[in-house]
Amino acid sequence: MSAKQEPVRILAPHSFRDVLSRRALLQIGAGSVGLTALLAACGSDSKSSSGSTAETAGSTATSGSTASSTGGSAAAGSILGDYSTVVNKSSGTLAMYTWGDYNDPSIVGDLADNELGITMKVDYYASNEDLITKLSTANGNSGFDVVVPTGPYIPQMIAKGLLQKFDKSKLANIVNVDTPYLGQDWDPTNEYSVCKDWGSTGWMWDTTKIKGDIASWKDFITAATGEASGNVSVLDTAVNLLGMYCWANGLDWNTEDSAELDAAEKFLVDEFAANIKAFDSYPSTKIAEGAYTLSMAWNGDARQAFSRIADAGGNPDDWKWALGSPDTELWMDNYCIPAGAPNPDAAHAWINWLLTPQISVKDLQYHGYNSGMKNMPALIAELAPDLTLGDMIFFSDEQVKSMHTQKITSAQDRIADIYNKVKAKAGG
Repeated sequence: MSAKQEPVRILAPHSFRDVLSRRALLQIGAGSVGLTALLAACGSDSKSSSGSTAETAGSTATSGSTASSTGGSAAAGSILGDYSTVVNKSSGTLAMYTWGDYNDPSIVGDLADNELGITMKVDYYASNEDLITKLSTANGNSGFDVVVPTGPYIPQMIAKGLLQKFDKSKLANIVNVDTPYLGQDWDPTNEYSVCKDWGSTGWMWDTTKIKGDIASWKDFITAATGEASGNVSVLDTAVNLLGMYCWANGLDWNTEDSAELDAAEKFLVDEFAANIKAFDSYPSTKIAEGAYTLSMAWNGDARQAFSRIADAGGNPDDWKWALGSPDTELWMDNYCIPAGAPNPDAAHAWINWLLTPQISVKDLQYHGYNSGMKNMPALIAELAPDLTLGDMIFFSDEQVKSMHTQKITSAQDRIADIYNKVKAKAGG
């Protein structure tokens, strides 16, 4: 950034975690598939939806909009009749700045062109800090039309003038988003943001090289400094490295306590850094190539790793995944339109399109994160009955209770400094 900015303090959205917990998102309901059935689903892990999708019966279209051309009317008894499927045509190029490998290639390719009339150009970042720095430096001339920040960073982006308000008349499909994912503390009226998806953090390991289970962050550290030393990747974000240390030691990962941060720095720089092979926010490809023995990973990227291992000729059964324990992260990424977006009409059309159930579930099958649609179990049953590794996408009530959302605190600069020291020591 061109000038140092004071951190914007916000409250962690405890309501997000608590509401998810209370609703137990995958409970059995009328017309929905049960959790057990969903997690037991098996079949080929196709990176496309299960056949043609349809214009939702009963959907309403605003002036200048056309209904989805992905098929005919929803079949009688279809859950799709409960959703809006307005598709707003646009034109030109849409430039998106987002997390790596975060959308089904066909959605940012031919489908966007055919369904919306826009050509997609996609660039990637590894952390929210990278995104904010890029937009701040550009001063409203970044050239991007859509960005995908994590929730707690949105207030400071609004305060810095980095985001513009939605024209909600062009987001008719926002009604498809389930209540727990709307009205977050970081944007209570969804004027600037809407849920893309949410997930958590854990790790993958090669069981042929690491003997024994890795059931906790403490176990992760033991393996990383032992059997996996020199072949470990960690997420390329400061807060996740601190989180690993805090959760392994029973601390709040949002700590501002100087003594706790001093202890974290001493351990991470003096003891842990030398074991790190790479700082990699998207380790699935390198895992498949055999570059790592143990990797910290977000759940969706870890899920992709299993199919990539198979594609590369490896044995996915040699690898295991575990959600962080006893505590771990809860994050929610959001579609936003940056200030000065050159094609805001295309941005609205794109975001609105992603909020249709057919496209949302198609994308979910690729990126492996819960996209927050209403009645998700029933949608999966209808649109993706052969979904694999559902337990890496949809978490139980008890798992959600162990997840904690990041706060932006006065310790942000200190956390970044610790991370830079770790990277320097590791040679990353």
